[in-house]
This record gives sequence, structure tokens and C-alpha cells, in this order.
Amino acid sequence: MTRAVLRWVWDAAVGPLTALPRALTPAERGQGLCDGFGWCSNWQVEADPRARFIVSSQSIEPLPPLRGGEGARQRGEGADGGVPHPDGTRSKPRSRRSLAIVGAVLLGGCVPALPHGPARAPNRQVPASFGVPSDPQNSALVDWREYFSDPPLLALIDHALSHNQELNINVQEMLVTNNEIMSRRGEYLPSLGLRAGAGLDRVGRYTSQGQADEHTGVAPDLQGYSFGLYASWEVDIWRRLRNSIDAARYRYLASQEGLNFMVTRLVAEIASRYYELIALDRQLEIVRSNVELQQSALEMVRLQQQAAQVTMLAVRRFEAQLRAFQSQQFDITQRIVETENQLNLLVGRFPQHVERRAEGFLEREPSAVHAGAPAQLLENRPDVRRAELELRAASLDVAAARARFYPALHLDAGLGYQSFDAGRLLATPDSILYSVFAGVMAPLLNRSGITAEYFSSNSRQMQAVLRYERTILAAYVDVNTGLNMLRNLSQSYALKAQQVEHLTESVQISTLLFNSARADYLEVLTARRDLMEAQVSLVETKQRQLTATVTLYQALGGGWRPAGPRALSPQSADAGAAR
Repeated sequence: MTRAVLRWVWDAAVGPLTALPRALTPAERGQGLCDGFGWCSNWQVEADPRARFIVSSQSIEPLPPLRGGEGARQRGEGADGGVPHPDGTRSKPRSRRSLAIVGAVLLGGCVPALPHGPARAPNRQVPASFGVPSDPQNSALVDWREYFSDPPLLALIDHALSHNQELNINVQEMLVTNNEIMSRRGEYLPSLGLRAGAGLDRVGRYTSQGQADEHTGVAPDLQGYSFGLYASWEVDIWRRLRNSIDAARYRYLASQEGLNFMVTRLVAEIASRYYELIALDRQLEIVRSNVELQQSALEMVRLQQQAAQVTMLAVRRFEAQLRAFQSQQFDITQRIVETENQLNLLVGRFPQHVERRAEGFLEREPSAVHAGAPAQLLENRPDVRRAELELRAASLDVAAARARFYPALHLDAGLGYQSFDAGRLLATPDSILYSVFAGVMAPLLNRSGITAEYFSSNSRQMQAVLRYERTILAAYVDVNTGLNMLRNLSQSYALKAQQVEHLTESVQISTLLFNSARADYLEVLTARRDLMEAQVSLVETKQRQLTATVTLYQALGGGWRPAGPRALSPQSADAGAAR
């Protein structure tokens, strides 16, 4: 198939053949490069530009220059090589050949129009602020070792960054994308290989070659041995291969940003689970304290029932509320076990006790978070940076797909030994063969495959544009939501603290009134239940406050890099891709 294509290209570019292929001698059959490497070796170009070549499946042999009155007249040409016309004029064969070559190149270089037009440029505009007064500082630049202060929490995060399985899986995916760069670079560079072969060649008796072998006394079965080096290279004229390499580099940088985004999520999730675990510990302390108070109250009610001051109904109601408090202890204990197991899973170890510092939970103040400017999200958020790098890779994919419609230049060469006699295989220079071939190939018909890939690449680029814009929008919404949540939770916590204070006083008052027979036991039960619920709600609000600071820290893009070095900007990403 390849030989037929090469012959068709040669015929279109050079013109009609000057003569039919002649029979080859046995030496030519044994030493021709066509037998061992698939292309012709006996290619010698004479100085005369009018030299013609015999093209056959065996070799290319130069013929002496044709004289104007002999071979030319056999083809109906004149002495100058032109073809006579009825009007007496003669065409210029070189002009026809040039036009044929130019026409083929132009036809092969036609790029179909995109059905929905090219992908538009992304919209990178963001509001000037987050709806709050602007802040020149940005907490995203703060290292997580400085942002969090609990030593047990720092130890958990540090252990997770080394042993978390999902994080290590992402590291391996990043290495896969790095290997893709190596693969694309290998397609761009020239290739060199070694080839060796041995075979048996038999031609039909009633063929020109068979008749020549019979008259010269050559055996019908002719052996062939060959080995040598072969090289090939596609000259990247239209940057198709180089654009593929750059796209792979951008995807490698995007995988790095994906790893950084995974680190921010891991740090935030561990911190959130840690604060949840401490809050559950505090809730368990509250429930146990209320169980002890309820047990004391139950003993007092039983004494009053024995003294006929209250009925058995009051005793049963106090017992029922005590059982409810005791049951709640086990619910919280189970939640503590589940949270510890989730933390151990994130850290990458089997279930075990998690060290934590639970004292003074309600007295903890949330960390101060500085939002900075919305435009800084484009540089600080790893998911935004990843989306931008993937967009650049998608645009290079479109350029590479477009270049497939243009003619491609291929260079092929071979150097080695070939002989029909194994004993003379290394005879130098008689058994040496070499070949150099340059070919231009352009798609003309049935371009459905490359057309579909071109359209799909453009659609993927548009998807990358929309994904990039959606990521920017989601980043802004996350920060705006986090800032408002911090403000609202701060006000909610202050009100809930007042509620707990008032309910504590109501429990004391209701108990005094009940002991003096001036209040019903239901008032005491209701006050105690409301107090415990308010205390648990206060702890949950404090947990939400601390978790909101962690979530906002992640939304700003913090937690994936140490303090000091600036993040990799899009300009530095371009420089890295160029390297």
C-alpha cells in the first residue's frame, strides 16, 4: 500500500514513466534495498536534470538522458520535452507538474469550518469586593502550621500528608501525566532503530524476472540476508507535535494544581473533623453533668413522695427524663467513635484513639480570616489555576488537530548490508546499501476521522472555558458564603450564650420553688431539659464557628503551600511549559 502511494505521488509530481521496468540481474535482486527495508536502494541521481527513473516494486534505476528524437518521439514529445497540441503549441511539463503539486498541497490544507464557531475567550472578570470592606491581607498566604495552633491537630495533618491513600493516588496520577510528556516528546524527536532479516525469494517462471533468472542460470529460490540501521522523522512544520507536547506539559501542571487542591481539602476536612470531635467531647460532658443533676433531683423527689408531698407521677416523670439523658450519652459516644474512625481514615491508619485538646472549647476564639481581593482567587485557588491550565491545554489540542489537515513532511533513511549470499553479507562496499527518502503527505479524501477530532477538540475547548468560568464563580460564592456565615454565627453564638445564662437561672429558681411547694414538678423538668438542649446547641454553634473559619481558609485557597514563596502564577506556568 505504501509503495503504491509513493508511486502515485511520484507519477503526479514527475510525470509519465519513460519506459517499462526491466528485469533485474541476480546481484541487483540480492543487493536492492527494496527486498530488505521496503524502499529502493539503487537511487543515483545524475547531474543531467533530464534524467528519468524507472519505478518498480524492486528498485529505482536511473536511465540515461533521453534524446529528443528517440524516446521522446515514442511518447509523442518533441526534442524539448514538451507535448505537441493540435494548434502547434507545446505545453511546459514543468509548469504542469508545479501546478499539480501546488494544487495537491492547497487541497490537502483546506480546514473545514467549525459548525458552531471557534470557542470564545473565557470571562475572567470578578467583582471588586466580596460585599464586605476590602482587606489588604489575605489568609490564603498563611501556612497551615501557623493558621492552626493545636499541636494534636498539626500532628494529624502532618501524618495525613504522608500516609493518606487518596492523596498518594493523586501523586501517581501526576506521574502518569508527566510520562505523557515523555511520550509526546518521543513522537517529535527522530527515531533510530536496528533491523535484521533473512528470507527466501521466488519469482514466477513466466515473468520477466523469472525468464532472466532462467537464462542466467540463477536458482528459482534466491536467499536474502540483510541488517542495518533505519531512521525516520516527521518534520514538525506546523507545530502539531510541539503543540501536543505543550498541551501535555500544561496538563502535568494542572495535575500538580489538582494535587494542591486535594491537599487543601484534606487539611480542611481533618481540621473540621477534629473540631467536631472536640465538640462531641464537650457535649458528652454536658449530658453526663445533667445526668448527675437529674439523679440528685430524682432522689429528692422520691423523698418528697415518701413524705406525701408529691405523687408517684412526679417520680416517674423524673425517672423518664433521667433515662432520656442516659440514652443520649450512648448516642454521643457512638458519634465520637465514628468521628475518630473518619479521622483515622483521613490520616491513613487503622482505628485508634485520637489525641485532642478539648479543654476550654467554649472559650476558643475563631481564627481571624482576611479575605483580600476577589482577583486574588485566580492565583490562590488551586482549582481555579487547574481549570486555567486545562483550558490552555485544550486550546493547544485544537491547534494540533487543525495542523493534521496540512501537508506533513517525513524523512526516512537507511544504512546497512544486504546480500543473497550469507558469506558475502559483510563484503564492503559491495554489500552496503543506503537510502534517503523525503515525502510530503496531505489528506485529500475521507477526512472524516481528523475532521471529527478537530470538531471534538473545539467542543472540549469550549467545555474548558465554561468549566473555568464556573470554577471562578464557585470560588467567589464560597468566599462570600463563608464571610457571611462567620458574621452570622458570631451573632448567633452571643445570643445562645445569653440563652444558656438565663436558662441556668431558671433551673435554679424552679428548683427552689419546687422544694418550697410553690412550683409544679413539670416546670423543673422543662427547665432542666431546655437548659441541656441550649448548652448542646451552644457547643454546636461554637463548632460551626470554628469549622466556618476552616472552610473560609480553604475557600480562599489556603493550606496547600508554605508561607513565604509566592504561588505559581500563570506567567510562570507558561515559562514552565516552555521549559
